Amino acid sequence: MSDAVVIGSGPNGLVAANLLADAGWSVTVLEEQPEPGGAVRSDRGVDEEFVNDLFSSFYPLAAASPVVAGLDLGAHGLRWAHAPRVLAHPRRDGPAAVLHRDREGTAAALEADARGDGERWLAFCRVWDQLGDGIVDALFAPFPPVGSGAVLAARLRSAGGLRLARSLVLPVRRLGEEEFSGESGRLLLAGNALHADLPPEAAGSGGYGWLMSMLGQSHGFPVPVGGAGALTDALVRRLRQRGGEVRCGAAVTEVVVRGGRAVGVRTADGTPVAARRAVLADVAAPALYGGLVAAEHLPARLLADLRRFQWDHATVKVDWALDGPIPWDDPAVAPAGTVHLADGVDDLTRFASQTARGLVPDRPFLILGQMSTADATRSPAGTESAWAYTHVPHTVKGDAGHDGLTGRWDAAEDERMADRVEAQVERYAPGFRQRIRARRVLSPPTLQAADANLVGGAINGGTAAMHQQLFFRPTPGTGRPETPVRGLYLASASAHPGGGVHGAPGANAARAALRGSGGVGAALVAAQRLLSRPGRGKGHAFDEA
Repeated sequence: MSDAVVIGSGPNGLVAANLLADAGWSVTVLEEQPEPGGAVRSDRGVDEEFVNDLFSSFYPLAAASPVVAGLDLGAHGLRWAHAPRVLAHPRRDGPAAVLHRDREGTAAALEADARGDGERWLAFCRVWDQLGDGIVDALFAPFPPVGSGAVLAARLRSAGGLRLARSLVLPVRRLGEEEFSGESGRLLLAGNALHADLPPEAAGSGGYGWLMSMLGQSHGFPVPVGGAGALTDALVRRLRQRGGEVRCGAAVTEVVVRGGRAVGVRTADGTPVAARRAVLADVAAPALYGGLVAAEHLPARLLADLRRFQWDHATVKVDWALDGPIPWDDPAVAPAGTVHLADGVDDLTRFASQTARGLVPDRPFLILGQMSTADATRSPAGTESAWAYTHVPHTVKGDAGHDGLTGRWDAAEDERMADRVEAQVERYAPGFRQRIRARRVLSPPTLQAADANLVGGAINGGTAAMHQQLFFRPTPGTGRPETPVRGLYLASASAHPGGGVHGAPGANAARAALRGSGGVGAALVAAQRLLSRPGRGKGHAFDEA
């Protein structure tokens, strides 16, 4: 019997397992897929000579995360690489907006686009210098962030107080209009805001766009050398060195609850796996509550609130093996690891409106990764391992384009959508399609089949909109990892602070489990006695597993 069972081996589950192992707990991680990693995996499935990341690729939040830093994954084989430029947003009517790691370089490019915009960017950076550490500490701490929040509040007053707070809750369209005269500065903010499911007119999207821009400015958008899977490998290696166990091909179908307490889990083949102290679930909230945990163990109010749970948008991703670099019209785009493709802020609004109305966008906004540009180990010299993803509605009501896409996402629709994505790249890089050696399409059903947490292709564990953040995440309450079942903790991106590879939900759950373990006492003893009674069918095996 392990002290803790962790359901799911995504980054949050592995971070939680590592922290528990550091505290001396025995830990078993159970993973449904044949390999660990969740949405942090890579393979050679497009072309044997190319490494492609299946899901996530660039990790500014991991670079900034004190949780990840505290694990010292470099000692376990993880190395980071950076593209020469962080990101670029090409424009058809002017020079590309480019984010450099050197703030002076970013400012110079913005100044060339519009007089005064360079100094306005540097003013943004000075605010980050005052607030950045406090924001990161508060963001990744358990909610409410009492200590770090007090420090941040004091810094906020000195950095501009309510006027600055107002700016951070603005829609990103309005923030860009207030702060920048030219299009480039506005595009850097708006494109970064759309890394989440936040349209340019959403309250708070300005603050999110600023946060992602400043993280890119200060930390870059780094990638693991050798593929995203190298980050998972380091987490697994570290855990095993501390005695932890990772079992793949072990789908959990039930959290076993006795006397109001989680005492273990059961896998798809009926195998019981007992937990002496805690069960931590790196599982989407709707799959945990009323799914793995039977409704009889949960408050009716929670189940009612979950009916209002909102997923972030569905995703379609295309991976490529390219015979050469992407032939961008604007050479300033070539050195960027991440590229945003949309004609301007108005085009981003058009895209978001189509998606909100249930239409497959005709000109999809793309986030594109040039992975060999960021990490030369990903493909042979002179070639490029690349990908792009876009969002589509969960429920498709129609096609804003001319391909008749219905949202079935069968093989034929996957290929037509991939053609549409490639046509968007061609608008900025004529001749792109001639360089495609092979491609792979990952539509919403494919993504979910590869990682059950990516429900309908949603990649952030639920919307990042304000009504489902902080103490509203995953439902109105405390925003903490504790659940109504004692000894069970929510450790997925459905918990505060949400999506992204930073490990905070896993770390928060692990710390909560460590705090709560002192209260096991008589309840655990009683549960063990109950499970060990003869004649209780498979239940008694929890005392022996």
